[in-house]
Amino acid sequence: MRNKSMLAKFAALLIALPLLATSAAAFQQSASPVGRWKTYDEDTGKPRLIVDVYEAKGGTIAAKVVETLFAPNAVCTECNGAAKNKPMKDMPILWGLKRDGDEYTGGTVLKLANGKTYKSKAKLLDGGKKFEVSGCLGFICKHQTWTREN
Repeated sequence: MRNKSMLAKFAALLIALPLLATSAAAFQQSASPVGRWKTYDEDTGKPRLIVDVYEAKGGTIAAKVVETLFAPNAVCTECNGAAKNKPMKDMPILWGLKRDGDEYTGGTVLKLANGKTYKSKAKLLDGGKKFEVSGCLGFICKHQTWTREN
């Protein structure tokens, strides 16, 4: 009798595992990058910014600086045009990303360190706890991984 009970539990587990895996995959696909993220300096690895990723017009994904961790009143000295010497706080740094399967593509990212913009793509990692943002010039891309704050 005990063997039948164990066999029934094992069979139920075998049925449940694919369902759980499917649910986890569906959750990963439906996860959204919307929220607050911490960015890191690419040279030192130290936290640099807190950014707010949000859904913009047309369902695109964008991000703006909420807080500068390296200097409270930092300005973008390297930016051009209207952004030159403006506070980094509330400055848009990522815009135009559109969901494309498991990735977000077709966007633009502003690198505050040099004031230049690059073609951008991004994807969620680690069950939505990390957001890998890439800035590309032609086929050469640099990646930065942001960590979720909330």
